[in-house]
Amino acid sequence: MMQLINKLKDHPNADSITVDRIAQVHPFLREAVYCIYLEICDKVSSKYVRVRFSDILRTLKQQNELYKQGRNGDKRPIVTWVTGGYSFHNYGLAIDIVLIRDNDKNGTFEKASWDTIFDGDLDGIADWTEVAEIFKKYEWQWGLINSKGKRYDLPHFQRSFGYKTTQLKRLPKDSEGYPILP
Repeated sequence: MMQLINKLKDHPNADSITVDRIAQVHPFLREAVYCIYLEICDKVSSKYVRVRFSDILRTLKQQNELYKQGRNGDKRPIVTWVTGGYSFHNYGLAIDIVLIRDNDKNGTFEKASWDTIFDGDLDGIADWTEVAEIFKKYEWQWGLINSKGKRYDLPHFQRSFGYKTTQLKRLPKDSEGYPILP
């Protein structure tokens, strides 16, 4: 795994913040996620666009704070529909992404973008779609599907292994606090 990490740290299209954040992924998935991100760097990221993993592991307290957002009269948008313990992020089994763009081409990547049709690498395929296909190849679910079959929460990818969060809450935890997956 160290070779993968070093390869990513040296990759010209890798986002160093994302490379560091991957260490928050459930240990069972870490190596695969490094591979996923390497593939994203090779296929999707370019000189002026990077894919950043913006959110991986959240504590129950962080999840509860996010849940309050937009619900306590603060005018911010609602960003989650579940409280602590009911998000796959609480178990290191979910990743949210954002595109970061270097609009002025000076190497600073100053613009966050959730534009799902943007094609920064100019290959005729939306970057978001390319990322989703890479995650899908590794058996990750993209977004969430509502009762009418509509996909929402497009920055979100998760790997549940067939568990519901109510089941993950009850599983024994390893020394780092992650659920032990059989």
